[in-house]
Amino acid sequence: MDKIIYIHGLSSSGMSSTATNLRALLPECEVLSPDLPIAPDKAYDMLCRLCNEEQPRLLIGTSMGGMFAQQVRGYRKILVNPAFHVSAFMRTQLGIREFLNPRQDGATHYEITPDLCDAYQRMEENQFAGISDFDRENTYALFGTNDTLVQGFEEYTEHYQHATWFEGEHRLNPDVTKAIVVPLIKKILRQ
Repeated sequence: MDKIIYIHGLSSSGMSSTATNLRALLPECEVLSPDLPIAPDKAYDMLCRLCNEEQPRLLIGTSMGGMFAQQVRGYRKILVNPAFHVSAFMRTQLGIREFLNPRQDGATHYEITPDLCDAYQRMEENQFAGISDFDRENTYALFGTNDTLVQGFEEYTEHYQHATWFEGEHRLNPDVTKAIVVPLIKKILRQ
């Protein structure tokens, strides 16, 4: 059974509707979807450990999760509306924030502080370093035509070649997941 790691965005969790939809639409795959720690270095380290342990065939990251997925080298990946500069958005959202989905640790809130924003900004500064030919050839991105939160297309295409626009917003809905994301997953897994 092919393993896929789905990496959620800011304020979400491994119980996001996208992870649930992917599991329902891809019963032939094991979709792993961990809750990311809030601190970026801890989130990145956890993802690298999980990839080493599980050896997934594919990583899928949405928004902030796309920023993290992009940095994990040596794996096939799909970035959906990647938020390469989530720190800039976070600076407009300082304070206590509510998680949109249940988390395994039971946490319902988290806090965005200037220090947390600075930690994300430091990670973002070098996020495109060390891209290999394998990464260039095996990284795909999907960009919503009506995404009003992030615009990563131009920055993405400075480093990678596979980019596609879809009719949609920042957050994936079930129709886009079924019509656009799942066919791309199946195409990549056949390679």
